[in-house]
Parts: sequence; structure tokens; C-alpha cells
Amino acid sequence: MKICLRILVVSILALYSFSAIAQTTTNLGTYVSVIEAKQLYTDLLPRHTSIRPYLKENKDWADTTTVFEFSEKRKSLVLRKLFDEHLVEYHQPGYSLAFDFLPDFQIGKESGNNQTLWLNTRGFYLGGSIGKNFSFYTTFYENQGVFPAYVKSFADSNRVIPGQGEVRPYGNGGFDYAYSAGRLSYTPSKFFNFDLGYDRNFLGDGYRSLLLSDVTTPYPYFKVTTTVGPLRYWVMWSQLIDMRAPQFSYDTGYRKKWGVFHYLDWNVSKKVSIGLFENIIWQDADSTGKRGFDWSYMNPFIFLRPVEFANGSPDNAMVGINAKYKVLKKTSVYGQFFLDEFKESELFSDKGWWANKWGAQIGFKSFDIFKVNNLYAQGEFNTIRPYTSSSRTSLINYGHYNQPLGHPWGANFRELLGIINYTWQRFDFRGQLSYGNYGLDAPGDNFGKNIFLSYDTRESDYENHIGQGIFTHLYFGDFKTSYIFNPKYNLRLELGLAYRREKNDLADNKATIISFGLRSSFRNLYNDF
Repeated sequence: MKICLRILVVSILALYSFSAIAQTTTNLGTYVSVIEAKQLYTDLLPRHTSIRPYLKENKDWADTTTVFEFSEKRKSLVLRKLFDEHLVEYHQPGYSLAFDFLPDFQIGKESGNNQTLWLNTRGFYLGGSIGKNFSFYTTFYENQGVFPAYVKSFADSNRVIPGQGEVRPYGNGGFDYAYSAGRLSYTPSKFFNFDLGYDRNFLGDGYRSLLLSDVTTPYPYFKVTTTVGPLRYWVMWSQLIDMRAPQFSYDTGYRKKWGVFHYLDWNVSKKVSIGLFENIIWQDADSTGKRGFDWSYMNPFIFLRPVEFANGSPDNAMVGINAKYKVLKKTSVYGQFFLDEFKESELFSDKGWWANKWGAQIGFKSFDIFKVNNLYAQGEFNTIRPYTSSSRTSLINYGHYNQPLGHPWGANFRELLGIINYTWQRFDFRGQLSYGNYGLDAPGDNFGKNIFLSYDTRESDYENHIGQGIFTHLYFGDFKTSYIFNPKYNLRLELGLAYRREKNDLADNKATIISFGLRSSFRNLYNDF
């Protein structure tokens, strides 16, 4: 392990000595169907697959929401709208527009729970393009629902539904909440794309991302992407929310913090790609009104750590690497490694120093396995050490809206997961099995899983290890079968069965959940926590 860590650390530091500049129009959100992923990962040309939303060239924006196409053509307007087209779509040589109603109506049952589970979501999508260079979309969801016990417990503790919005009580044990997102994309040339939005972003090739994931509530951002040959350089500035820090006043709302993110993706060859990542999180204005947005971090082409040091090191910095290797035409292996904080003399010792804060991922994805068209398999392992992504205050930790910006489990865990997906005609089948272990905190303790706790309240400086605290096992299984009515906006009739078991020396919580519903969404929503 020490040899592997040393190689990874040296690789990150060495590769960061190389910099470059790095575009096309943006896809809707970070959702990617298996069909679309297959096209990107099996293309003979090298693609920048680790930056989502993906960028697409010369494609009508109103059609980028398509999951996949079917060959049948219907004469009836009603049948076309139900099965093949957007609810409203308008195409002219210089512009296009699409509008859809996005329902998510579910009903279900949880073992050991007498209450019926249900979800009533009414959403809409509006997207379009003007010319070849400008595109936009906006989406909004109004929601009420009753959730499984573990989701309800999360919402009660964190005041948000995972990945969506702040909750308000509704009825008997339910929640009411809203979700909105949108972006404006401008591509003046094949080299540049400018993206202003309120949404989520994702960096990596895995099911999870340890660098920047889409598990949180959307946030405002401005993003510039530059592509030159095999290089793509991505820089983003964003404003994040800290719901835990005391508010200055009702009028100022929740406390704010800022983030700047740099990512350089290099397609070394048709088979190999390497991405370099760095990030700084800093606190917004204090009660005196000082600091706010720090213009020192505005230059997109400089290394952030020296700037953070020049500011007196008040901020939270992180560096990382993402890599992908195409083993076969339809099989790729990938991985990530990041450093939140470290001291080399301690990093390679066996003393378990608290600030050896790092995370690692390794996985594979394979398309058309066993030569079966549209049969997809993925396996992945993730681990993050205690106290990683936390800081001395939640105002500069790696989190937003009471959720981590990286892996949804925070820190102090190991996770192994496998996914199988098969699509046949309009039927879609997906199964997932996950196992993880982590260390929970007893009241008043801080063993390093909760990234919103100050690391100044840590239990000890040394002898820290993954799983410390209340050692807990998590088993999660999920199977969904769907019939896709309309691929244009992912309208599907879905039957789901999930099993979750969280076990430690204090409790053994088991739940089997069955659900059925009419669903339409291009959001990645994660319930495997």
C-alpha cells in the first residue's frame, strides 16, 4: 500500500508540472443513458468521457435529451407525442425549442412500516437552441412524498432530500420540497464553451466520483471549457451553501462559501486518458463584510495552492488525478486518487496520522458483454480515510447543502459495488449490489465520517484507521425493470425492488422496499447510502 501511495503522490505532483489550455454545446444535466455511454466509450476516436455534462458538436439542442432512438414512425399525432416526440417541439433552420411535462408518480411499501410510501412530482423541461452557438434549458420539479425510514432519517437530520432540495413537513410523516436547475451554453468556436448555470457537475468515469460528483443540490456556477487537440481544460467558479453555520441575520440567509475548480483532461492515446484536478474552497464574507469573492482565484491558468498560501493559507485545497485505460474495444478500467491534506513523512508511516487525508477509486465498465448487445456491467471500489474533506469549519469543508461534493458517504469508509444493465427494445433492466463498511459516531464523538464536523474535534492525532468508531456494515441491493414509453424525455413505467441492511453492534436495521410508478427524469438521484 505504501508503495502504491508513493507512486500516486509522485504522479500527481509530477503531472501537475505540465499545464495547458483546453471546445461544442452542452447536454442536459449529468444523466447519461447506457446507450449514450456505449457510443462514447467504444468510439474509435478518443473522447473526453470524464467531464459531465458532455459537450456535443453540431447537434440540435432540443434533441439532446433523447435516451435512444427507435425505428418505428407513427402517423397519429397522439401516438407520436406519447411514444416518440417531445410534448411540444418546434424546429426552424435557425432555432429550435422543446417542452415536456416530467411526472414522477410512485407508490410503494417498506417492510416493517405500516405507512404507504408515495411520491407526487410534477416537473417540466424547456430547452432550445439559437443558431449553432447558443443553447439553454430550464427544469423545475414540485414534490411531495413519504419516504423509506432511512431516507426520512437523513432528511430529518440534514433538512434536505438527498440531491434535491430543502424539506418542509408535509402531512403525516411526509416532506414537501422543490428542485430547479438550468444553464445557458455559448460556443463561439470549436475551441471554447462558456456555461452559466444553476446545476450539478461530475468529474470522473465511475459510478461515483471522489473529485466532484452530482449527489448534491444544484448550485450556481460559471464554467469555461477549452479544447485544443487531445487536451481539454475545464475551469469552474461556484457559490456553495453552508446550512450549519450560524446565520448573520434572517435577511442574509444561509452562509455562503466559494469554490474554484480546475481540471485538465489529456487523451494521451486512443486507449489512455489522464485528468488532473485541483480545487480551493473559501469562506464568504464574515460579519464585518470582508473577504467575499476572492479575485486572487479568478485567473484560470495558474496553480491554486501557491495563491492559497499567499493568502495566508486560510482556505481548503485539494488535488487529484483521474485515469482511464481502454483494455479492449468495449471494456475500460478507470480510477481516481486525491489528496486533501498530507505530510510526506507521515503519509508513508504506519502511525495513522489524522491528516493523512486521501481517497482512492478503481473500477471497470464493459459494454455488450458476452457479445450480447446492450448488456452492460460495471464494478467499482471506493475508499476514503477518516476526516478527509472536512476542515476546521464547515464553511470551508468540501460540502454543499449538507451533502459532500464528492462521495455521498463522506469519509471513513470502504465501498464495493456492481451494476448490470440490459436494454432490449423498449424494456430496460438494471440491478445493483453494494457492500460497504464505515465507522459511525456515537453522540459527541468525531471519528471522521461526518465531513461537516470540525476536524479540531477529532478523537486522536494518531492511530486513525478506516472504519474507526462504531464499525458498521451496509448491504444494499436494487433491481428495476422499466418499459420506456418515450425516450425523448425518459418517460417510463418502472417496477423497483430494493433491500437495505445496516448492521453494527448496537442495531441491525433491515428493510425491503417495493415501488411502482410512472417516471420521467434526467437527474441522477442516489438512494444507495
